[in-house]
Amino acid sequence: MTEIPKDEYIFKCTSACAGCSDSLALRYVLKAAGPETVLVIPACCTSVIQGAYPNTAMNVPVYNVAFAAAAACASGMSAAFRAAGKKTHVIVYAGDGGTVDIGIQALSGAFERGTDFLYICYDNEAYGNTGMQRSGATPAGAKTTTTPAGKEENKKDLDAIVAAHNPPYMATACAAYPKDLFSKVQKALSLRGPKFIHVLAPCPPGWRYSSEMSVEMGKLAVRSGMWILYEREFGKVTISGPSKAAMIKPVPLEEYLAPQGRFKGISKEAIAQLKSQAERNAGRLKKEADGIC
Repeated sequence: MTEIPKDEYIFKCTSACAGCSDSLALRYVLKAAGPETVLVIPACCTSVIQGAYPNTAMNVPVYNVAFAAAAACASGMSAAFRAAGKKTHVIVYAGDGGTVDIGIQALSGAFERGTDFLYICYDNEAYGNTGMQRSGATPAGAKTTTTPAGKEENKKDLDAIVAAHNPPYMATACAAYPKDLFSKVQKALSLRGPKFIHVLAPCPPGWRYSSEMSVEMGKLAVRSGMWILYEREFGKVTISGPSKAAMIKPVPLEEYLAPQGRFKGISKEAIAQLKSQAERNAGRLKKEADGIC
């Protein structure tokens, strides 16, 4: 951890829930980005976590925008900075609801236009700020306020959608692996054009696990193969170390599901559905990393 700066750009006075991995991830994102950064935040948990002006917990400029508008706003902001000769990092920091569902059209447009910015989706797999309703990122079998019996459909493959836009860089990360997250943000910001990082953000109240387990939940997600850490740089896939190890010897999926109240009573069929999706994702990424497809 010695290579991660001690400078802090998100302070301890946030309004985050205990054990919030969204705010933990943002802490490392801002350490990697530094002070010459502007955050664009649509409606999401982070827009509440930051606090009310002038007592904000953020030590960089923040622009709060409508749910669907983050990537569009970032496009104009980036163009203005570049026209003024400034290299300011423009970072969208949005939840899965504002990315996978509501904001996906603006995201696609910004990537098609080649906007020079970094889009980060912190994914707690539901609409966390409004009571944990089902989103397109909610995995099969998970109980939310709008799927009390468990969601039937698989999680939307956001990364495949982004990859179809052929960005110069995209990656997955998790705050449980801070050095990995930090280095990926640094690499993304070193490149011009549209970049994307998809961060898993375990949520204690939404996933219904004990708040001190957030880091462990992130590690279990990776070690079970439910969340694969990798990079796609100019089309070339590299699987990150923790996920390489997990592909050789994964922990049983049930160890990841058991502490989460949202999976209480999950059926064997739903577990098989989750395993099948995880295996397909791992197989596809491994083939790409090996240059087979």
